[in-house]
Amino acid sequence: MKKRTRFISAGIILGIILAVAGILFLQRQSATPEKNPTTLLSSTEISDNLGTELVTTRQDDQATSTADYATTAQDQSYSLESPYIKVNPYEISPLSALIIFTTPQAASISYTVLGKTEGTSLTNTVNGGAQTVHQIPVVGLYADYDNTVKITVTYADGTTAEKSFTVTTSKLPKYISSVDISVTNVDKSKMDIGDNELTIINRTTKEPFAVDADGEVRWYLTEYSQHTIEQWSNGHLMILSKEDVNSLVYNDLIEVDVLGRVYKEFTFSSKTSATDGGEETTVIHHDLLELPNGNILATVSDGSVYKEDTLAEISYETGKVVKVVDMKTIFPESMYVSYQKGDDEKVDWLHTNSLDYDNADGTILISNRNQDLTMKFNWASDEIVWLYSGKEKSEWPDNLQQYVLTPTEGSSITGGQHALTLLEDEDNNPNSEDVLLFDNNINVTNGDASTSGKYSQAVQYHIDLDKMTIDQTWAWGKKLGKKNYSMIIGYAQRLSNDNTLIDFGFLSNGENSNIIEVDADGNQVFNLVVENAASKAYAYRAYREAFYSSDYVFDALNE
Repeated sequence: MKKRTRFISAGIILGIILAVAGILFLQRQSATPEKNPTTLLSSTEISDNLGTELVTTRQDDQATSTADYATTAQDQSYSLESPYIKVNPYEISPLSALIIFTTPQAASISYTVLGKTEGTSLTNTVNGGAQTVHQIPVVGLYADYDNTVKITVTYADGTTAEKSFTVTTSKLPKYISSVDISVTNVDKSKMDIGDNELTIINRTTKEPFAVDADGEVRWYLTEYSQHTIEQWSNGHLMILSKEDVNSLVYNDLIEVDVLGRVYKEFTFSSKTSATDGGEETTVIHHDLLELPNGNILATVSDGSVYKEDTLAEISYETGKVVKVVDMKTIFPESMYVSYQKGDDEKVDWLHTNSLDYDNADGTILISNRNQDLTMKFNWASDEIVWLYSGKEKSEWPDNLQQYVLTPTEGSSITGGQHALTLLEDEDNNPNSEDVLLFDNNINVTNGDASTSGKYSQAVQYHIDLDKMTIDQTWAWGKKLGKKNYSMIIGYAQRLSNDNTLIDFGFLSNGENSNIIEVDADGNQVFNLVVENAASKAYAYRAYREAFYSSDYVFDALNE
């Protein structure tokens, strides 16, 4: 009887153990991340999902204005003494004006918008050569102010004439006027501002704007933008925008000049595949550049459950996709199939956030945030040139190990980096190059866990392709510590006088951005703080640009 009892008890205990083991097994199974799809979309499917199209919606809306300005330019009654002046000529660039008049003989034109303080006047030479009909795009006005604009006419015989005008502007819109902008550590004599340069605050959303050395707003667009403002070779700006400010979708790419005139408009239908995992709100998500053939190269999502891991070349003439490269076809499957989905049910395993083009060899510099990876890629041959991350060479597949750069002692391992750009060739060696980036210094997957979150910095590297090494040659920002740690977004730009402009874009959980210009010795010459921006309106990027470039010509007579 006792034996039977012991047997029954043992059986019960065994049953309990098996049941518990089964529960634990099921728990372990449910805790194992479900693998993401391995079947990838074809280039045709990706192109179809992007749904690119060239339209003329905004140009059509502006056609009457352009025709009026063309008629005005042919009216001989407007002179230097009594010109035609139109503030905000296209109704989306309120701190600009169009001035039109004729002269009795051909002449060149320059103008100056007088600044409120020393070093803030903006002077531009009107491009296009000596003419008798003058269509002057004036930019750099102050808001809610009686601006003084001085025009200088220079005739072929060397004689000149000058005339000053008062140009009155309206108040700033609420999403700019509500932003608190403060400037410290300013040394205008050492800043790289030239005759006409402003600092563009390229926000994650809302209106983009530009400020002078005093932090005064001198240009903005009423069109909302997201992430992307790039100056094209013709001096126009390529901006990712949206037609409805209340929409979440930024899928209009517009080519616009400083006056607000739209020259091209590309739309994206944001179509997604049946297994997309959620609606795509922005197809071009972080960056684009102008290829030598005039086409647009953009970081895009492919329309599947994966996002922000594809490059697309879009025809400037037709708006159609002419080539796509899905980075899932370049890297091993292990990098994306087990990557955890985000709250949007999308797999953001790569997160390509910047592009730069090397004219010397037709290659592209690419920053991939979520792999803490920078790389160089040959767009023509689809071949990798080099790779750099905190992942050891031995951890890469055999076929990729030859491309992995080895850091020299003391060189930073980047984490969550942005804004990888190529610097000018200094040693005339085709097998070496210098690059600059903004190192957020967050260990996403392959960063430096020992320093992650302690600081962010701009970093310059020298890459030796003969030795396949990468050597840190300059950095700035580490001493600022946690105060200037930006876990997301940011930018670094090497200026023409060898200064560096650095955007610590996401500070205090997005409550402010800090933009600092330092000289080659690391001395601050400009420190701009942007606070109390609207939701997600912090400085995604900040960079110094000429207003306007030497390639920009406005001509209402030429469509």
